[in-house]
Amino acid sequence: MSIPVEPLPHESYAAFQVEPRPSASAIDPDDPPWGIGAAAFAWLSSVALLLMMQTLAVVPYAFLKYRPAKYPEIVAALANDPNTIVLTIISVVPAHLLTLGVVWALVTQFGKRPFWPSLGWSFSKTFGLAEGAFFAALALALLVVGALLTFLLGGAKTPFDQMMESSTTARFLTAFLATATAPLIEELIYRGMLYPALKRAVGMFWSVVAVSTLFTFVHIAQYVNNYGVITTITLLAFALTYVRARTGRLLPCFIIHIVFNGVQVIALTAQYFLQHTKPDGATKAALLTLTTHVTGLRF
Repeated sequence: MSIPVEPLPHESYAAFQVEPRPSASAIDPDDPPWGIGAAAFAWLSSVALLLMMQTLAVVPYAFLKYRPAKYPEIVAALANDPNTIVLTIISVVPAHLLTLGVVWALVTQFGKRPFWPSLGWSFSKTFGLAEGAFFAALALALLVVGALLTFLLGGAKTPFDQMMESSTTARFLTAFLATATAPLIEELIYRGMLYPALKRAVGMFWSVVAVSTLFTFVHIAQYVNNYGVITTITLLAFALTYVRARTGRLLPCFIIHIVFNGVQVIALTAQYFLQHTKPDGATKAALLTLTTHVTGLRF
């Protein structure tokens, strides 16, 4: 004897329904679904991944090349080994890619929310691409001010300078990272995740101060002994975070950052080829001086 099967009540399907992703127009980048804890986790992950990838890149090389030596001797040798510097720079690429994955998971809640709209990756509807040109011009203005600060304050040769001078490969790999990955990852972490989470907790003013200070702090080790460059990085940090605060969007910050770095990369490349061309002359000397001031700002 068969038992009649009755359909389940309609309410029983509610638990199995998938919530639709919010539309881009309904998303407020200044009121994200993540909090300070998730933003701090993203930042800590970015730092930890850099250290981990650098260790994974350098340790096998050190073991193979300097295996008979004692630990202090290995450390001293690695500090002056151009190949170590190149490996360290290359290791930044997988670290940045993994960081991008962490940010994507936190921002989208593993695909439940759209990524770019949640971060405010857009121009205003009123000005559009013209706004992009404005922020590119602002980046150039920051470069000019930074060049003046670097010239007036000056400073000794920095660890970053030593890294750039270690080899041609290190110079151009650094230039690649300065435009290909660094501006994107740094903006996603600092202005994309940290700023809106902090703003909701402590307000606009203190979040601008906190994010800008943290951004400057992580760059100080690269530019120690050069107050001009540190001052320029501080100016850039506050300008980027203030733009994020005033516009409520992240894309303008990225435009400023990549133009700021990109002009320096162009100057860095021009400087290299000028140094390896002949003959010398007043024009060449003037161009070398100009490119030196521009690349002195660093990334």
